Amino acid sequence: MGDNMLDLTTLLQQSIRLDQDITRRQAIHLKPETRLQNAMVSLDVELAEMANTSEWFKVWKIHKGKADAGKTHRETLLNEYVDAMDFFFLVAAIQQWTHLIPMTAEEITELSEKRPTDLNKQYLAIKHLLYDAYFNHRQVSYKHAWHVFLKIGLVEFGYSQTEIQAAFIAKNQVNEQRQKDNY
Repeated sequence: MGDNMLDLTTLLQQSIRLDQDITRRQAIHLKPETRLQNAMVSLDVELAEMANTSEWFKVWKIHKGKADAGKTHRETLLNEYVDAMDFFFLVAAIQQWTHLIPMTAEEITELSEKRPTDLNKQYLAIKHLLYDAYFNHRQVSYKHAWHVFLKIGLVEFGYSQTEIQAAFIAKNQVNEQRQKDNY
């Protein structure tokens, strides 16, 4: 794996490990179905937060994009993006669909070279695919939603693989620290 490449397997493993730590530390005992529902709702909300931070759909706004204090809009959006990514991983783990997450360097490059398309359409497609995956237990829909999500990050938002990788790892470290500090 080159330095400038997104290593989805490693990120997935980090995500699962953190979730297991949190679940153990807080003694969270949920039925698998409840756990899945919580993760799906969390993913849904994180995707909405990503859209809300980007503000691409706010056609009435001249200056689009929210920014957290001390951060640029680009950094703020990247943080929201990797939050959503984390829940893609969690849902895959709960469903035992983790094999749908990794992609080869070639596949990721291919995805990043696609043409930009309408964000509203892609966003709604992700939601539709996720609901299909959930209600109809369709792995193929989950995989497709994941690929559309990755494409948005790489193409429409214009993040490099390195940026996504670094932001995800940094976010995970913050969350690990929060656990130690009884967040």
